[in-house]
Amino acid sequence: MKTVYTAEALSTGGGRNGHTQTADGTISLDLATPKEMGGTGDGANPEQLFAAGYAACFHSALQGVARQAKKDLGESSVGARVGIGPNDDGGYSLEVTLEVVIPDLPRDEAQDLAEKAHQVCPYSNATRGNIDVTVNVVQD
Repeated sequence: MKTVYTAEALSTGGGRNGHTQTADGTISLDLATPKEMGGTGDGANPEQLFAAGYAACFHSALQGVARQAKKDLGESSVGARVGIGPNDDGGYSLEVTLEVVIPDLPRDEAQDLAEKAHQVCPYSNATRGNIDVTVNVVQD
């Protein structure tokens, strides 16, 4: 792979109950374990950050495949839900559901673009075969 960009971040103060910041300072967040996992919930958490990144990355991939197909996405959006839970090996695993909304296209065209985006999105390629990722096209 020829790297064209590298992001850098540092976690301090205790992981899920600490602070994270990018090297350039554009992201600087206090972190807290979610209430559902026994924490205070008084801060962001890694699953939220992953969901935000995956949604944005997938939306960008969707825009790219739409441009190639000469399709207008209109007021499209991509939402990501990231779940975490114990796995059978004593650790934890993630699952992701992506919700793709392309209100100005017929459902079959929207589904085709979403499937193509899932093949080119770097997050999809990184997670493929490692965690369950479901891509749902929903109509407004």
